[in-house]
Amino acid sequence: MTKNLTDNKMYMEDVKNVASLNLSWNKFQDKTVLLSGGRGLLGSFLVDVLMYKNVFSNLNCKLVLLGRNKEQLEKRFDNYLNSDLIRFIEMDINEADEIKSDEHLDYVLHLASNTHPVSYATDPIGTIMTNVLGLDKMLNLASKNKGSRFIFASSNEIYGENRRDVELFDEKYCGYIDSNTLRAGYPESKRCGEALCQAYISQKNVDAVICRFTRSYGPTMLLSDTKAISQFLKKGIDGEDIVLKSKGNQYYSYTYMADAILGLLYILLDGKTGEAYNVSDIDSDIRLNDLAEIIACECARKVVIELPDEIEEKGYSKATIARLDGSKLRQLGWKPFYNIKSGIKRTLDIMRAEN
Repeated sequence: MTKNLTDNKMYMEDVKNVASLNLSWNKFQDKTVLLSGGRGLLGSFLVDVLMYKNVFSNLNCKLVLLGRNKEQLEKRFDNYLNSDLIRFIEMDINEADEIKSDEHLDYVLHLASNTHPVSYATDPIGTIMTNVLGLDKMLNLASKNKGSRFIFASSNEIYGENRRDVELFDEKYCGYIDSNTLRAGYPESKRCGEALCQAYISQKNVDAVICRFTRSYGPTMLLSDTKAISQFLKKGIDGEDIVLKSKGNQYYSYTYMADAILGLLYILLDGKTGEAYNVSDIDSDIRLNDLAEIIACECARKVVIELPDEIEEKGYSKATIARLDGSKLRQLGWKPFYNIKSGIKRTLDIMRAEN
């Protein structure tokens, strides 16, 4: 989905649910937030939440969104074009010499990243550079804005493959990644990105925290998204059978977009400098074949198995068990609204209304 969803009643219920929680919203009062990846699955929902707070809670929080295509940003957020609290900057952070701002930035959020298999396979250089070079420019910007708070959107993939010694990955776990492969570009660059955050904390006193998202989904997904769950949802909405391109034994954690952004807000507002936090809940852990069956059942279709093509296969994760321990984030107060079944139903209901 790429269009504006703020006319959708169910979607706005999700926005209001997050916006109504007792978070430290006062920390955004009269502040300026710069965000990369604002048109993405998670970033776009965060923008809608903050703009909702601006309208209904007089937050007066200015948003500066970076993107490679200003026209697409304006299309996604066309209902805010008359607001002086949001502006768009067209920029490819990988190609820009540096990122500059004419105003003091209180929060800098790096959410931009290639996050799906086809991108990993067809743009491996861009995948790595956004997580390292682009991140470096965003961190450097934060270092020049003294007192700003920085967050890096990392990934469950930094853990690699489960060594079969734990059920859930806590934030200290380190599994196996074969770095001498094309597919390693994404998890290894996220690992490097986290190390870069620590370097800026130590050397330039940047106040940075790390948000480790797991496999996120929701109606804000882009049409270009090739993650398995996104493809399942698209097939279901289009009235087609759900295509499973493996035996489906992979056991992963998933997070609905509203719960993922709620986790990010807790980390951004109350997380400890230098700490990483898993955004994950065991009620949304599921095997891939069971996930396909849930979506097929909701859409009155069946699951079929097809072999992936060469490009798809190159982009697929090799991890078979990757479940995250979200207890550290829960200590900050985070609690998800949805489990995997209710989150999938919610996504399909909103997508059906839009289609």
